[in-house]
Amino acid sequence: MNSAPFLLSDMLQAIADKGRRFLSLAPRETDDPIATVSALCDTLLSSRGEASGMALAQDILNRWQGFSREQQRDFMVMLLERFGPDVQRLERAISAYKANPNPEILLELHLAAEPRRQELIRRLNLAPQGIRTLVRMREVLLGLREEDPDLAAVDADFAHLFGSWFNRGFLLLRPIDWSTPANILEKIIRYEAVHDIGGWDELRRRLEPDDRRCFAFFHPQLSDDPLIFVEVALTREIPSNIDELLREDRPVLSAEDATTAVFYSISNCQNGLRGVSFGNFLIKQVVEDLRRDHPKLQTFVTLSPVPGFASWLARERRNEASEVLSQTTRELLGVLGQRGWENDGQAREQLEAPLKTAAAWYFLRSRDSKGRAIDPVARFHLGNGARLERLNVLGDRSPRAMRQAHGLMVNYLYKLDEIEANHEAFVGRGEVVTTPAIRRLVPAEKGSRPLIPTMLAPIGAADETKQVNAGEPRP
Repeated sequence: MNSAPFLLSDMLQAIADKGRRFLSLAPRETDDPIATVSALCDTLLSSRGEASGMALAQDILNRWQGFSREQQRDFMVMLLERFGPDVQRLERAISAYKANPNPEILLELHLAAEPRRQELIRRLNLAPQGIRTLVRMREVLLGLREEDPDLAAVDADFAHLFGSWFNRGFLLLRPIDWSTPANILEKIIRYEAVHDIGGWDELRRRLEPDDRRCFAFFHPQLSDDPLIFVEVALTREIPSNIDELLREDRPVLSAEDATTAVFYSISNCQNGLRGVSFGNFLIKQVVEDLRRDHPKLQTFVTLSPVPGFASWLARERRNEASEVLSQTTRELLGVLGQRGWENDGQAREQLEAPLKTAAAWYFLRSRDSKGRAIDPVARFHLGNGARLERLNVLGDRSPRAMRQAHGLMVNYLYKLDEIEANHEAFVGRGEVVTTPAIRRLVPAEKGSRPLIPTMLAPIGAADETKQVNAGEPRP
């Protein structure tokens, strides 16, 4: 692990320690901790000394970390109410620009419109480990936003600054393997968000074999804490269920014999960085690294969860006017309420066709209140230029997957010569690019009749394989 970030952190800490001698210039303590920290923030904004500024920033962040949740809420309200734009300066700039709209006045208008808290957050970042604390601060803020929507303005400032500080140009892609330091491996276990890692033995099975890879993005100031990581299985074909990849007794494939790279888990690690996109860069960089190291790899695909499918289907089942389900199909889907239906061969056969067709409707037609594809994982991969390749009923029988998606998993295919066109189709026209086999499950136009028939022949494995192998699948 590169020691440079640690040396820089030590140097910043030494400067901050020396700056403490100047803290006598800071405002005196009061009985109101929020008033005291507010005065410290004013002093930090007016400070010109680097050492004193770092010491002040560290003092403010230390105080914040000692606050109760109620005090943290009051701190955020203080940022909202006291550290917005300078209203008088902004009004003068607006008037000046209306009278004489030239570049110089436009620059002044831009500067005047920036909330003072943005500069305050920048200066707080001067503290040793400042960025780590600020990420935790935003994590708290996101929870507070649900209680107080007005705090969205403060969150917008954090998100704006984080978008620059965590720009792809600053991020470091590192392979994670069994020789990675234990403190990072422990975090991989803790942060795994898709398929729980039961302990060190299971982690070893995901990292050590020749047909397994893992990559993570790090920030130079968070060199021991991953931002996002992806787990990859090297295989000969596209898998239809997660057990093929994770079962303890699976045969290990030589990496040199693999033709397919399967991204089976992508986990964001820092809740405070929600909304700051890393995943698209991560997948593209990992694909490039894998292609360089393993030229035989031809297919790059995911095996992805469908976290919102079960709740969406439950709403459709309750809706007697549903365009998706007929009354007969609604009754057939009642089997979903039976505990252990996934272990009953007759129930599985009864449900496979309507579940696949419902899933096709879910991906191709259903939209949220903002007009977006309803599934967040689909928005991520389709927005990156992947295509919806295959629907896998009971691809994951874990309790969480059964609860969230009735076990449904899907494959998204990344094909190099189609990524740009797929991205434009999805982002520009809202079109989900998929295979003819999936497209046939939903009529081209809405009709007056229900769209899911009572019985429908399942998509055969041969049909799906034919679609996958048409041409030369590449990322």
